[in-house]
Amino acid sequence: MTRQLGTRPYQRGLADLGGGSWAWLQPDGSWGWSNAGLVTDGEANMLVDTLFDLRLTGAMLDAMRASVPSARRIERLVNTHANGDHCNGNELVSEAEIIASAACAEEMAHEDPKNMAAMKRQAGDLGELGEFFLHCFGAFDFEGITQTPPTRTFEGELDVAVGDKQVRLIQVGPAHTRGDTLVHVAADGVIFTGDILFIEGHPIMWAGPVGNWITACERILELAPEQVVPGHGPITDARGVRAVRDYLAYIRDEARARFDAGLSAAEAARDINLSDYDSWGDAERIAVNVATLYREFSGDDSAPNVPELFGLMTQLWKERRRSR
Repeated sequence: MTRQLGTRPYQRGLADLGGGSWAWLQPDGSWGWSNAGLVTDGEANMLVDTLFDLRLTGAMLDAMRASVPSARRIERLVNTHANGDHCNGNELVSEAEIIASAACAEEMAHEDPKNMAAMKRQAGDLGELGEFFLHCFGAFDFEGITQTPPTRTFEGELDVAVGDKQVRLIQVGPAHTRGDTLVHVAADGVIFTGDILFIEGHPIMWAGPVGNWITACERILELAPEQVVPGHGPITDARGVRAVRDYLAYIRDEARARFDAGLSAAEAARDINLSDYDSWGDAERIAVNVATLYREFSGDDSAPNVPELFGLMTQLWKERRRSR
């Protein structure tokens, strides 16, 4: 397997994609370290996602405004999905029209950053689970965030004008979450994928079905963008898209074999061979992926048991650390 899927140096900050599109990158792309984007044409602009906390979002906006004059006042913001690392900073551009899929907006209402703030305050009393939580989220400040939801929603596809440039929003969820959206800037040969793509890191499938996610990858390939900005990880091209697609197909097939053999989801998560993905970060996410697949295989449409899954991820994370 190709180990390095980035197409340019993976450096923190603003990357010029050409034509008036920009990416904001946050190495190392692990838990919470998400990417965002900016699309401009003349004086018009549209932001793609905000970040996990106000400090990080503020620094991003300051850098954009210093480098891109049209970004001094954000006109529109698109949230690609409801996870806080892509929308917790919305209040800093509250003057903007905030667009998301209807499913994203509904899911966002249940992801209040106050819950993350409370969990972080309690982490010291939670033993290994708290240690893992701080490993994932300890760098972020969830205090004082005012959740700021979308002001406009859509279903299916929506074309948005940024100056004379057409930007197409394509709902592909449920997949990673219930309301995932791609942001395609055909004029610039760019697509912002949100968390449909994790590059050089294990994807995490909270919603599924896996077939929707694989189809979303195929849709990106059909659009043939020259530059692909993932939700996490370095800027990539078709190789990165295919790598994520093939990973999803692999774990689907491996999980199915173990489901049919009668293994539990936890047993299957430990048993699936991930050696081809040793260079990818956050391997403990296999616990969530297998649990979601098992619910799909059994026709169980209940919500994931998040505390239980974080407990299993904690165990897998600790086991991997001890084995190194």
